[in-house]
Amino acid sequence: MPIRAVLWDIDDTIFDYSGADRVGMRKHLETEGLPEGYASLEQALDAWKAITDVQWARFAAGEVDFQGQRRERVRSFLGRWLSDGEADSWFGRHAGHYEAAWELFPDTVPVLDRLADGYRHAVLSNSSIHNQDRKLRKLGVRDRFEVVLCAVELGVSKPDAGAFLAACEALDLPPGEIAYVGDEPDIDAAGAVAAGLAGVWLDRRGRGGRPELARITALDQLPGLLSADTRFGAPDTFR
Repeated sequence: MPIRAVLWDIDDTIFDYSGADRVGMRKHLETEGLPEGYASLEQALDAWKAITDVQWARFAAGEVDFQGQRRERVRSFLGRWLSDGEADSWFGRHAGHYEAAWELFPDTVPVLDRLADGYRHAVLSNSSIHNQDRKLRKLGVRDRFEVVLCAVELGVSKPDAGAFLAACEALDLPPGEIAYVGDEPDIDAAGAVAAGLAGVWLDRRGRGGRPELARITALDQLPGLLSADTRFGAPDTFR
């Protein structure tokens, strides 16, 4: 079966989430002041990222809801108890700086342009539709995607097969006719493959390894991979 649609992750795939989050938190802490327990701004920024990774994993596992993981990130980072309202307020002030730093990766629009005529496009994200739909609109690419599906509304997160199959159902295509592109080897590429889709790992950081996965290091390599139509099972030139 030929690939007829591309299903996209958003954060750190088409949108530079990590860059925006770090820039936003840097601005936030310059305003709020460095919390106790951190020797430098860089140490605090690294800690924020590590805490974010832990809480996102808890959210994906269903241990905490979307708003809850935000509150726990703030409490863990500050090292003290805050009420829900206080945590929400602190995170909201950070979010203003973070959103001011939103940018697509430079290769996003050129590749969407190249693939526009040959493939249908949709989004599957482990976030909420409120956040991601607004983000795509602000970045000027919402109209590129037929469907935007998010874990909060689906009630299931990647890498659970149910999340990928919900997107297949929304596109009315069998899994074998859809390629999923994302920056996480397990959550995105391997999860997609397990659900019957063609999974593509976008390894922007050049981590390497995982020879069982179709791997690219930049989006401009994606059209060639899709056109080869090998089910990505054969060795490719992008490793």
